[in-house]
Amino acid sequence: MTAISDTVPKVALPEPVKVVIWDLDDTFWRGTLSEGAVEALEENLALVRDTAARGIVHTIVSKNDFAAAEAKLIELGIRDLFVFPQISWQPKGPIIKELLEKMQLRAPNALFLDDNPINRAEAQYYNPKLQVADPADLPHWAPVLRASGKPDPEFSRLEQYKLLERQQQARSAYQDNVAFLRDSQVHIAFREGAAVIPDLDRIEELINRSNQLNFTKKRVTKEELRASFSDPSRRWGTVRVHDRFGDYGLVGIYCLNQPENRLEQLVFSCRILHLGIEQFTYAWLGFPALEVQGEVATELNTTDRPDWITVDAQDVDKQLVVGDSPPVVSTQLRILLKGGCDLGQMTPFLQAFQLSVIEEFNYVNENQIPVHIEHTALLRAGHELPATEQQRLAKSLPFLGQEAFDTKLWSADYDALIYSPLMDYTQDLYREKATGLNIPFGGYHDLTTADPAALAARYKQRRFRGMDEAFLQRFRHDFQFEGQISPLRFKQNLRWLREQLPSALPVFFLNGAEIEVPGSNEPGAKERHIIMNQALAEFVAEADNCFLIDVRDFVRTPADVTNNLRHYHRAHYRTLAQQVAEAISAWHGRQLPRSVWADWRAQLASRVPGKLKGVWEKLR
Repeated sequence: MTAISDTVPKVALPEPVKVVIWDLDDTFWRGTLSEGAVEALEENLALVRDTAARGIVHTIVSKNDFAAAEAKLIELGIRDLFVFPQISWQPKGPIIKELLEKMQLRAPNALFLDDNPINRAEAQYYNPKLQVADPADLPHWAPVLRASGKPDPEFSRLEQYKLLERQQQARSAYQDNVAFLRDSQVHIAFREGAAVIPDLDRIEELINRSNQLNFTKKRVTKEELRASFSDPSRRWGTVRVHDRFGDYGLVGIYCLNQPENRLEQLVFSCRILHLGIEQFTYAWLGFPALEVQGEVATELNTTDRPDWITVDAQDVDKQLVVGDSPPVVSTQLRILLKGGCDLGQMTPFLQAFQLSVIEEFNYVNENQIPVHIEHTALLRAGHELPATEQQRLAKSLPFLGQEAFDTKLWSADYDALIYSPLMDYTQDLYREKATGLNIPFGGYHDLTTADPAALAARYKQRRFRGMDEAFLQRFRHDFQFEGQISPLRFKQNLRWLREQLPSALPVFFLNGAEIEVPGSNEPGAKERHIIMNQALAEFVAEADNCFLIDVRDFVRTPADVTNNLRHYHRAHYRTLAQQVAEAISAWHGRQLPRSVWADWRAQLASRVPGKLKGVWEKLR
């Protein structure tokens, strides 16, 4: 690696580079991937690692097959340092324009590296002021890039763009943006007074570096900020945001001249663009006078109060009332709902009570494979294995993927855990012969005895990536089928989980139904549920601050389930939500307030066919 202090930059940047856009063939690596083997360029790998650690983000725009290119990047150990990769056979100019819009970045702050001058010219045509370079000139660019940005050894800026990428991917599944925002569980925290002083550096950076959502554009020095913090006529505040995709951190500041009721500072990071945070903050402050300076990405008004945002009460110094509106501060209990994605049907009914729901369900990974992340064996691996081992497993097992070990369990950012351990009832364990590690996958079927060619063909039909015949042969060689977790080991893992969580945090367990499902391809599921329900009940009876929600009280016949023993008729999710709320009320020592209107609306929404959901959301 070239030391910054030993190098004199040979390229003058017209504007700071915030993102580097890489072509792949004969740019990032030597050779053409579609024509055969390519050669890694160590200097490029080092440049990406070095500059990512200084807050420069890296992405890809390349004409290639996505699966093959991604596999090569994984092999090189560099895939995790790229976000928003655009790998297809489409023209690059329009793709870069759309990419920068998704990343909420300006063309002058992007550098596009491509060995083809036609591609560079096309990119600049569609993106005026985009910085472009031939990779042959990288020896001149590299010292400048390594001297840019500022130290970010934790890759916090990269993580923010990964958060944005997750958000954008989820948004694309919604036809209606407001429906997406309501499902995003956006929370905002305001801190004022002495609570802003520790954030002096971040506040100064936000005021002086933000442009797109800087409504006042009044630049300041740290000395001026310190003096203003102690001025009793100035009301300083910071804005923090988190949603179901992650934590955005400190993303906004305001300074209100109280005698004049006029905003002297109103600034936000572009990372919260399109979430309604700036309008909500303006409304929360009571629509004070504001003279907007220059161009901004959002136009504020003095009427709208976004209703999809919840204020975290514990971070507010005082409760404010805007006009004749009720207080906007939320005193809701925060619950983490962890299990299969079918539990998402409970969320609207739970929100009819005074509960803020954080969801953590199964999802489709980067290989287009559904991943359950609630099995106790996976939770233990995610908490106990070194990061290098987790990364190795995530990369080598396509049915896991990059986020398989991620969980909000250890965040302590919730008041109660609602946990469905039904994957322990269902999934099989496979022991890695070399390490002894147990990894859960599938259920009621042994992959190691199935015909690899036939199984690969079925996975291909489902568009799973990486589950080809070669992988299945390798999996049979490296892993041994262990079957479903034993009731004894299940209870041991539950004790371990209880020990990892704060003792004051209540855990509410959802058990499983005990009925026969005609036509099910899960032989012995009813008997398995009976055994595991008994083990769960025994654990709850002896564990502190643990409670059981028994679905057997209302899921009793085959008509109560859909395609398997774990998916209930939609009406039962309302009943399940009510039982959860009653159990939380009993633990909390008071009845949770409940909105009849919100419950009725949730019932109505649950009856709307999936293809009409977008229309329904517009009518809400």
